[in-house]
Amino acid sequence: MGVLIKQIEYVYPSIKVTNDDLQKEFKDYNFKKFETRIGIKNRYVASKEETALSLAVKAVDKLFSNKKIKKSDIDFLIYCTQSPEYFLPTSACVIQNKCGLPTKIGAFDINLGCSGYTYGLSLAKDVLNGNSIKNVLLVTSETYSKYINKLDRTNRSLFGDAATASLISHSEESDSKEFLFGTDGAGADSLIVKNGCAFPVDLNPKNKTYGSGNVYNDNNLYMDGPGIFNFTTSHIPEFYKNILDENKMSVKNINQVFFHQANKFMLNTLRRKIKVDSDKFYINLQEGGNTVSCTIPIAIKQFFEKNNIIKKQTLLLLGFGVGLSWCGGIIDVEF
Repeated sequence: MGVLIKQIEYVYPSIKVTNDDLQKEFKDYNFKKFETRIGIKNRYVASKEETALSLAVKAVDKLFSNKKIKKSDIDFLIYCTQSPEYFLPTSACVIQNKCGLPTKIGAFDINLGCSGYTYGLSLAKDVLNGNSIKNVLLVTSETYSKYINKLDRTNRSLFGDAATASLISHSEESDSKEFLFGTDGAGADSLIVKNGCAFPVDLNPKNKTYGSGNVYNDNNLYMDGPGIFNFTTSHIPEFYKNILDENKMSVKNINQVFFHQANKFMLNTLRRKIKVDSDKFYINLQEGGNTVSCTIPIAIKQFFEKNNIIKKQTLLLLGFGVGLSWCGGIIDVEF
């Protein structure tokens, strides 16, 4: 018995930041060239009143608003975020209460970024192997904007906030497919917020610069862009091949390939390396930017809506980034 993604919904926060808005702040940078090369036109950032949790609740409520499934049918909740509401309790428990989900469900958080959605799907698949579990709610939500220095042009340009909710269910008509994983903690400093947990927030942080005049401090998000790019282009093509080999499939058996939507330049580089035609490799981060664990479910939802797809599709999904962490697998989707 396999599993099936039966529904996806997503929400953006209230503040829209366009390239024109950023151009006014960073006058020496060419955002028209950025849009062409990187593929991002708009991104959305959370207001002071909005948090990853509040966005997650909105995404879950949106999923149940079409009444395709009842809240009482949910057996398990998995919440993926690196923007937790509290150190404790677990945010998934708070979501259960705020969204009126049954108290009989299991619920936990996972702290993963760009690989979080695919990790979550693998966990949902394993949970669904239990005799009494039929429907898992997988929620992702991130507000990286709250970690980014206002003078960090690169990260402000790339990252946006969002939340998604996916319904993952048992399916007698879908075969169970395998997910693979990768971890290299030696690259942990490549994408990191150093202060806030073991190291307290610094009330008088010392600003640093990186890249082309970007400013950050240890309370902020730091990303080694070239390092992440080199890791991705050296590891992910072979990993993609391993996913197909593990499942004894070829790309001919896949309807569409979805990688983490980091940026258009990186994705096109990867697409050429794995030799997949552009019509089978979805890229669309113009509206929203890099929303970390939310990029893959948003891309799937937009692809199905844009192409008015109602038949079951077999997708290869692959997430990679902060950790360093990567995960991918094959799963069926039918909305």
